[in-house]
Amino acid sequence: MNGNGKSGGTPGSGDGTPLLGMGIGWRPEIADAIEGLSGVDWVEAVAENICPGHLPDALVRLRERGVTVVPHGVSLGLGGADRPDAQRLADLAARAEALGAPLVTEHIAFVRAGGALTASPVLEAGHLLPVPRTWDALRVLCENVRIAQDALPVPLAVENIAALISWPDEELSEGQFLAELVERTGVRLLIDVANLHTNHVNRGEDPVKALDELPVEAIAYVHVAGGLERDGVWHDTHAHPVTRPILDILAELRARVSPPGVLLERDDDFPPPAELAGELTAIRETIAAGPVRGPRADGPGPVRETPSAEAAGDGVRARVALGQVALLSSLVAGTPAPEGFDVRRLGVQGRALAAKRAGVVAKVAPELPEILGGGYRAAFLAYAQTRPMRGGYRRDALDFAEHLLIEGRPEDPAARRRLTLWWEERAAPRPPRRATRLVRAAARAATRAVLVRK
Repeated sequence: MNGNGKSGGTPGSGDGTPLLGMGIGWRPEIADAIEGLSGVDWVEAVAENICPGHLPDALVRLRERGVTVVPHGVSLGLGGADRPDAQRLADLAARAEALGAPLVTEHIAFVRAGGALTASPVLEAGHLLPVPRTWDALRVLCENVRIAQDALPVPLAVENIAALISWPDEELSEGQFLAELVERTGVRLLIDVANLHTNHVNRGEDPVKALDELPVEAIAYVHVAGGLERDGVWHDTHAHPVTRPILDILAELRARVSPPGVLLERDDDFPPPAELAGELTAIRETIAAGPVRGPRADGPGPVRETPSAEAAGDGVRARVALGQVALLSSLVAGTPAPEGFDVRRLGVQGRALAAKRAGVVAKVAPELPEILGGGYRAAFLAYAQTRPMRGGYRRDALDFAEHLLIEGRPEDPAARRRLTLWWEERAAPRPPRRATRLVRAAARAATRAVLVRK
């Protein structure tokens, strides 16, 4: 059995962990290429992109061939201060059952902040943000993981994330944090070696030390992905080839344990099938090279919490919530940087979040860049500086279009008519009148004032 006492249908190791083999991240853009690749034992699909009642035909065909499909969540926010949303958990469970998955995975991250715990508006990041490695954050994460384990029909594994920024006054290293999480919850780990490399470049963290500290026997599977370095910052793009340093970390992990599964992630700028096959071959060769020597016997021992430790009650959650909302509001709403953070890095992260928003909005609403032409990106980034997302990317697209129309843009009358028609078809009979615009402007100002006070 696994950490939450549930087992899946895929053959597994002695402790019940499914033996997955070699996999690749399933994306609609490369569905045909994946069907043609040899030696692919399993795929991982973004859970939020799967409708249980209408599975993509390509995924159905893979399942009929015996290829395992694992749903990979990105929006649960297990590291957030609030308890997991029951509907999101139910949706994730439904996807796992529809796919016949042996397990589900999510991230050790927070993706939204605010609300009742801080008496402030809820902010959406549209991205995975790091939790502070503190005892308070660990207590909250552990309780959230247990809630998720109880709600899911199959075991849960959680992933370490990549980060551009570090929290001040952290109390544990990444390996210690993960070891404590496994010790307290029995959850499995999804270790992303590309994220270990990202945190090495961006935060100076030693990936070998992390591997020595974390419980490698709890690994459910491993992610491998590419990125690029720009101005001394590593960007975990999932849109570039896997580099040698990342394969070297995979080799270090392989020297400690034989992972039940390894998966190549690619989310954008998809290469020809031959290049995907070449990357899979490089990963296979890395896994096949050399015997497993096991964890270091002289590695650091466990770190223990002080006897006065509290449970993850509302007081602990409120402390975590205040820190998270202060950080997120500085990134997406233009409020001052919280004390102790690297202001330059916050700027890099904030620009990265805005750029991601612009890119995703362009995908979910391709008519907007078509109507606005070359001015789309600059206009969206200017809009995003002080206007956080308030309901997902499709809502973001509508809000952006409404903002432009209120300002009398675009200046070209024909383009403005096209944008008006696009907005009317999706939102309302007409753009808001002056009184509504004034009310919304006042609400934005009040929201910003609340966030600044936090």
